Amino acid sequence: MIEEIKELLRFKDLLKQLVIRDLKVRYKNSVLGFFWSLLNPLVQVATITIVVKYIMRLDIANYSAYLLVGYLPWVFFQMALLDSSQVILMHRDLIRKVYFPRELLPLSAVIANLIHFILALVVFFVYLLVYRIFLHGAPIMASVAWLPILILLQTLLLTGLTFVVSCMNVFFEDTKYLLTVLLNVLFYLTPVMYVSELVYTRLPHAHQGLLFKLYLLMPLNMLTEAYRKTLLPAFHGVMGGVPIESVPLDYMMLAVCAAICIISAIGGYAYFNARKWVFAERI
Repeated sequence: MIEEIKELLRFKDLLKQLVIRDLKVRYKNSVLGFFWSLLNPLVQVATITIVVKYIMRLDIANYSAYLLVGYLPWVFFQMALLDSSQVILMHRDLIRKVYFPRELLPLSAVIANLIHFILALVVFFVYLLVYRIFLHGAPIMASVAWLPILILLQTLLLTGLTFVVSCMNVFFEDTKYLLTVLLNVLFYLTPVMYVSELVYTRLPHAHQGLLFKLYLLMPLNMLTEAYRKTLLPAFHGVMGGVPIESVPLDYMMLAVCAAICIISAIGGYAYFNARKWVFAERI
């Protein structure tokens, strides 16, 4: 695997060109460019805020910020996986004609969506500053220093998953349809439009702590939790007359999540490399 990584580094210029091409194609003939990618999350956040805050009666101050900081990583996760599911088939002509490390293709999908994610986070921080200046909200906390680590962990997790998804779709084209269904289900299992403390309060008291740790073993759940608790202050909320208190970030579970993300990247890369040289025959 070390030799394959060295070879991958020799083709870094091709990777750069693939990422640039993806960004240009996505915004071709578009006046607003990147802001179209941001508009959909903002509309979704506004809609979910109205439904959850005013219909389901979840009362958390500045709920939209807690929702947005969970939704942006979800969009990164979702779009990278969906883009990668088709990336091998989209470049079938290139694969048949030119030699290059095939893993560059799913990597380009991850990096292109990572760029979108980072740009969206810049807009999020502008939102926090505006909220702080004009509405006297909470300041940006020192724990924001964890952000690069969380982004790296999510990127490692996604890299491993995109290797598996892109490879499987070459052999089983039902993969992209199954992926869409699974992502729809996963959205509701991930604490995006609700806070994880709400899950904690609904668990049986006898095994509450254990069940909540099992819930956080899903790496995207733990990462969403970590994004919220490092970028935003603790909250006090009410739902259905029941108080909901913010709990501190579980660093032990974050360490377990980091291990899962690293294993995902290594395992996904090994799975992809074991099958990549038969792609030309299958497509």
